[in-house]
Amino acid sequence: MSDRIRGARTSAGLSQSQLANETGVKRSAVAQWERKEGTHPSVEHLARIAVVTQVRFEWLATGRGCGKSDGGELSAAAPTADYARNDLEGNILSLFRRLPPRKRQVAQSIIEMLGV
Repeated sequence: MSDRIRGARTSAGLSQSQLANETGVKRSAVAQWERKEGTHPSVEHLARIAVVTQVRFEWLATGRGCGKSDGGELSAAAPTADYARNDLEGNILSLFRRLPPRKRQVAQSIIEMLGV
């Protein structure tokens, strides 16, 4: 489970502190969840992690099924760098990933209109 939590967090572009803030715990709790011999989150926190990182709860809890809530693949060892070159890009990427698909399309259109 620790690898899946870390993979979901990094795939969502979140730091341990950001995930802690989103789930209402301290950063040290997230660090414990991501340790091989660490503690496990409560079901409530696990559900919140799944929502925030946009992965399927069943995959996060058990490793069964696909990871991404959109049906895509997500491995436990997801890449940590998602092409964000700095904190600003990382924050924008994190916010973008939390949007539902239709709002992502709107956000993309807005960015394109800004002259990208």
